[in-house]
Amino acid sequence: MPTLAHPPVVKLVGANGQISLGKQFAGRQVLVEEQEPGVWLVRTATVVPDNERWLHSEAAAADLHEALAWAQSHPASDEATVRLDLNNPASPDHDATYGRK
Repeated sequence: MPTLAHPPVVKLVGANGQISLGKQFAGRQVLVEEQEPGVWLVRTATVVPDNERWLHSEAAAADLHEALAWAQSHPASDEATVRLDLNNPASPDHDATYGRK
């Protein structure tokens, strides 16, 4: 039989069906698996919403790594900011962007 990290603790299930796991777990999400009637396994978990799952893909990680490498090799400057601000009449690309020569 495996040894336990902490000895078992007796908890009382309240009238509303809840038990307290302690303040250190407040606000955390947990997975609750009923392994057999009356036996539950409770594990802390990080749940990723379906619409954010793509952010955890290898392709997204590679794109982010590439973008960070580019950002490190191209430090920000005020000059670059003026060039990128196409709404700024002082920008060299302003006239070309709006069809003027």
